[in-house]
Formats: sequence, structure tokens, C-alpha cells
Amino acid sequence: MSQTLDPTVDPSTAAVGDARDAGVSVRNLWKIFGPRADKVLGTPDAELSRKELKAKTGCVVGVKDVSFDVAPGEVFVVMGLSGSGKSTLVRCLTRLIEPTSGTVLIDGRDVTAASESELRDLRRNHASMVFQHFGLLPHRQVIDNVAYGLEIRGVPKRERRAKAAEVVDLVGLTGYEKSYPDQLSGGMQQRVGLARALAGDPSLLLFDEPFSALDPLIRRDMQNEVIRLHHELGKTMVFITHDLQEALKLGDRILIMRDGEVVQIGTPDEVVGAPADDYVKDFTSEVPRSHVLTLKWVMRDPRPGDSTEGPVMPCDTVVRKAAQAALASEHPVRVVDDAGNVIGIVDDDAILRVVVAEEESH
Repeated sequence: MSQTLDPTVDPSTAAVGDARDAGVSVRNLWKIFGPRADKVLGTPDAELSRKELKAKTGCVVGVKDVSFDVAPGEVFVVMGLSGSGKSTLVRCLTRLIEPTSGTVLIDGRDVTAASESELRDLRRNHASMVFQHFGLLPHRQVIDNVAYGLEIRGVPKRERRAKAAEVVDLVGLTGYEKSYPDQLSGGMQQRVGLARALAGDPSLLLFDEPFSALDPLIRRDMQNEVIRLHHELGKTMVFITHDLQEALKLGDRILIMRDGEVVQIGTPDEVVGAPADDYVKDFTSEVPRSHVLTLKWVMRDPRPGDSTEGPVMPCDTVVRKAAQAALASEHPVRVVDDAGNVIGIVDDDAILRVVVAEEESH
């Protein structure tokens, strides 16, 4: 849940009961760059702002006491402005950057306590990363780029090529197996990178701003591709972006960072409907609220005498999708929970307040 909704609930653990049941579990993670960085922890200096710590010690905080869980099969988006710590955070998850302190569990495995051989196994078999820069091998055809991770594992050529061919088809590159990277567009190259990450059948996919260098239309296509693949494969995904629209489109939940710290964790509608502070509020000020807020944000409590006719809609229906049916009906919308119980009423005025306010703000 969002930090602003219930102060008694730890937002980092809202989705997962036991950390070992989580796809990813992060606890009290720190990354401090600089001389004697480990000596900062446990001292008053650790509470200084990033700017103050840099001036006093020469150290820079990349990630500051971050905790969260990602449920298996969840798309968890980490977003923030440049320098917020989001890319450092995702690299700490598989120790591409060594954390200063804290714990990371992936599928119950303690990454922070892993040996070099265990880390290699994790990166080869359990967690794959998709970067902004594709890192394709220019002298190898698409099929061999996709199969590269399997080759490193020692998978026989026929077997790895058969698996790579399956994944090439999955990401929409059929017919391009024998092409070389420089013969492909940026979007197609990123599909190759995505296929390469999928070829090893990892349980976790990590995306570090993979589409930020692509043209807007290609970027939208790739976002839709990630959504489609998630529906088909159900992989746990951690997605890094500086683009709020991308975060809202892709994320089941969103973690917003500033200066290495967590500002808010919540579902897209929680982040837009109940921003934790002015920083998040500014971030979300341009978002069309009717596209993100659900009926639970605009409904009132049921009252005796309310009509038992009219449309019935789940509480997680987005206002924009509900608007046409709601405004066309003579009766208010009855909002129901997962069990079918009526938990709220939405009338025309509630719908129009969101839509009109949205138009006035733009």
C-alpha cells in the first residue's frame, strides 16, 4: 500500500507476507561510494543529506536504507529522476554493484551472502538483465546472440539453437534469425536483447531503462511487448525508468526514489491518488487522473434506499473505462469487491468531477 494510506502498514512488505516467499526481497540496503564508505553506517553521518555527506566525508550515497518486496509474477517499477539511485539499486540486486550493507533475497536465495560461483549461477540461470545499451555481439547473427547465454552455460549447439528459435518467435523476430545486429532497427535490436534475457528461462527479469534511447513510437511498441510477454510468461519483473507514464503503464506497483531513498511505494492509482509528498505530487500533476484512478477513489459509501439497479463494476475499474456506462445509465454505478459485495456507489457527479478537473488542469 502507499505510505500515505495507512501509516501502520510497512509499504515494503504489503504484497508479500514472508520475505522468503517473495520473488525479490530487499532489506535495509545501502550503497555508499567513496573512501571508507562502510565507516559511515551506524554513525550520525549516515543521517546527513546526500549533499552534506559528500561535503563532510567525500562519500556519495547511491542507495539509502531501501527495503521492499516483489511478489512472484509482479511487475515492480522503480522510478525517479536522474541521480535518484534507481540504476544503482537494480545493479545491487545481483551484485553487479556490491552493496555496502543490507540483504537481498531472490527466490529465497541470499544474494548478499552468495559466493562467486553462486553469483555466476544466479546470473546465468535465475536472473537476467536487459540494459538500455543492447550489448549485442556485432559479428554474430540474431540466433547466436539470443543463444549466447546458453552457450556460456555449456548447452549443446543444437539444443541452444532450438531454444533460441523458440524465443525469437516469442518476441516477434521470426525471419530475422540470420540477420546481424547492424541490419536491425533500434527496436528490433532491443527485441534481440529481450530474447537473449528470456532464452535461459530466468525467474526474474531486470530492466534498466531499456527503452529510453528508442523513438517514442518504438518505445510504446516495446512497452506493449513487455506487457504481452508478462501475460504469457508470468515472470517476476523489476523495471527501472525515469518516465512516469511508462511506470504507470507497466507497473503493478511503483517505488519512487529521490537521493537514494524511497519516497513512496504504491499501486499506480495510489501514487496518483494519494501522493506521499510534494515531490510525488509534482511528478504526477500532469497525469490524466481518469486514466489511472479506479472507482474506489471516487465512490461513496452505500446508503439505505440506494437503487439496486444500474451497472455493477469491480472497484479496480479505471474511471475512464467506467465513464461511458456510468453516464449512460439512469442509475448510479454499484461498486463491488472481489466477492461481489456492494462496497460503494458512484454517481455521474463523481465521474464528472474527475473528468472536468482533469480538463481544467490541462
